[in-house]
Amino acid sequence: MSAKNLDNKGRFRGKIISFRMSSEESNLLDTKVKLSGLTKQDYIIKKLTDSAVMVQPNPRVYKSLKVQLESVLTELKEKEPSDELLEIIKLITTTLYGMKGEDE
Repeated sequence: MSAKNLDNKGRFRGKIISFRMSSEESNLLDTKVKLSGLTKQDYIIKKLTDSAVMVQPNPRVYKSLKVQLESVLTELKEKEPSDELLEIIKLITTTLYGMKGEDE
């Protein structure tokens, strides 16, 4: 029998929760996770339990912001922005202002 894996607070996480998403919803979730700097599991748990998602600035978050901004710029040059794109722009703006320590 293998040893139980505990999280960083000493909890055993033995429950598995799964759900279905469209590819658009999955892409949006992946984007939000990358911009948060958290693992997907930690991000989903924080959102589902109404806990605040605090972005911890690190090189990975900065790289995700850069990649997302390049993607947004490309899409804005090609066509009218979609609702999904506007949500990503809002998330990027919130993240950047939060990293600077400013109010929106």
